[in-house]
Amino acid sequence: MNDPTTIRRLYGRRSGHALRAGQAALVEELLPEVAVSETGALDARALFGDDRPLEFEIGFGSGEHLAAQAETRPDTGFIGCEPFLNGVVGALGHIRDRGLANIRLHMGDALTVLERLPDASLDRLYLLHPDPWPKARHAKRRMINDGPLDRIAAKLKPGCEFRLGTDDPTYCRWSMMVMNRRRDFRWLAATPHDFLTRPDDWPETRYERKARAKGHEVWYFRYRRV
Repeated sequence: MNDPTTIRRLYGRRSGHALRAGQAALVEELLPEVAVSETGALDARALFGDDRPLEFEIGFGSGEHLAAQAETRPDTGFIGCEPFLNGVVGALGHIRDRGLANIRLHMGDALTVLERLPDASLDRLYLLHPDPWPKARHAKRRMINDGPLDRIAAKLKPGCEFRLGTDDPTYCRWSMMVMNRRRDFRWLAATPHDFLTRPDDWPETRYERKARAKGHEVWYFRYRRV
């Protein structure tokens, strides 16, 4: 695994349009209640007060998928990481409106949170529609690279699942190339239908709907940690 103390640059936007008063209030009042602590080791007890199962989403967008998963399984704890302020506001709105007590959020680099979790502590990890960084010279910035994947593999329990979704053909090909050479993940697809059709327990996101409206194909990859 790469040295976890290595300084990383977090690429991408941190904020978009200005927040309305109600959105700013969510950030001021609700975010401190559900935010992952900035320091110290993390586990289910530290985050939720008990030893529940944990799942992790890297780059949750506006939080639709994260909230839907959390609503379906209230006894599971969900950790969501997103560097984009407006995305965090969207997730906070879902938490408030649905009364979700089983989500913790981090606005920033997901890997810094992942590193603080015990090895073999996650039941599932999601990476849905990550930034594809389509130019070849930016390939090292993609989350599907051996450094981040080493961390993901370390934190997933054996037999548990890593889910990747993308509508970008370049990212799809890149991901298949990188994942197929790894021996610590097994692709769960037996037929093309298995990665061309969204599983029933994979809630659709706003981003995915927009991608389909533009005529994009969407690919759903499920890998088991071995």
